[in-house]
Amino acid sequence: MRFSKLHLENWRNFTYVDVALQQRMFLIGANATGKSNLLDVFRFLHDIVRIGGGFEKAIVDRGGVSHIRNISANTNDNIVIDVEIGDDGKDIWRYRLAIGEDHQSRLILKEEKVWKSDTLLIERPSEQDFSDKELLRQTHLEQINSNRKFREIATFFNSIRYYHLVPQLVREPERSIGRQSDPYGGDFLEQIVNSPKRLLDSRLQRIQNVLNVAVPQLEKLKLHIGTDSRGFPHLLGTYDNLQSRIPWQTEADFSDGTLRLIGLIWSLLDGDGPLLLEEPELSLHPGIVRRIPAMMAAIQKEHGRQILVSSNSDALLRDEGIAPDEILILRPIPNGTRVELGAEIDVVRQLLDAGLTVAEAALPFTQPPDAEKLSFFGE
Repeated sequence: MRFSKLHLENWRNFTYVDVALQQRMFLIGANATGKSNLLDVFRFLHDIVRIGGGFEKAIVDRGGVSHIRNISANTNDNIVIDVEIGDDGKDIWRYRLAIGEDHQSRLILKEEKVWKSDTLLIERPSEQDFSDKELLRQTHLEQINSNRKFREIATFFNSIRYYHLVPQLVREPERSIGRQSDPYGGDFLEQIVNSPKRLLDSRLQRIQNVLNVAVPQLEKLKLHIGTDSRGFPHLLGTYDNLQSRIPWQTEADFSDGTLRLIGLIWSLLDGDGPLLLEEPELSLHPGIVRRIPAMMAAIQKEHGRQILVSSNSDALLRDEGIAPDEILILRPIPNGTRVELGAEIDVVRQLLDAGLTVAEAALPFTQPPDAEKLSFFGE
């Protein structure tokens, strides 16, 4: 299963979005155009159904309705998330959620609908909802006694994974004590340790295979499952140029690039649901970055998982295999941000058809118009 269409109204930067989604999507745009906010739509759907989450908590964690409603919208305008979920030609699911506030500025569910193919399975608010307004502070999606007919959607949303690993959090996990499944890496090593042994061994071997190419001086990688005096596990690596002096180094000694590469490979292997990645090229050599789209494609051949990635990397976007309908271009407009498929922008499509890469054909559309003035900084 994968997201095949996304429709938004009044979500953060976006007054209106209506785009088709492919198995692999690259989000490009200038700073502050909302690439992270667009990915957050999918994180929000995951947060509704995850253990310890829920509709109300997902909103509160984002600062409340006023913080996620587009600043140009009126206070009585609903926030709408409407997604279609395809299953390789089988049933097409559709989930629609409208979010608003009551007259006391409290969160309220304004609309919740689910379709399976052309059949409407639920429609809220119902008469029961109107008789007890507290019911409108929860979705049926998150309730196991209410989502039986469409639990497949809840399971799919729960399979969404988001990663944006911060090396310093991996090195200093005490900063994130108490967090679970932290996408920024606070409990990254604990997530590794808690994986089933057979799965763990397989993933570590695949990570080692990548490191043998990308960081050839790192001869061997292993996990120290026994914890240290602070209670934390460690990754250990041995380097050929340090073998005689320092037999093993821990993740505290690894470079940012090495840790980010380990995190990237782990994220690609972790699960088979939609994967959300932000700027996976950070700290990596351009020669490695250029191979990231191909690595994604290889994983998709194995597991068929959908991957949505934000990046403005020239090296990453020079991959010739990126198609026009795999690009979402975010451009600022007076009331927020416009989201367009590369295939729907004539000039971009023509340049790509002529053999140019996304970096050459699409990135220039996202550059600030006066960027060249930065060359005269300080004059």
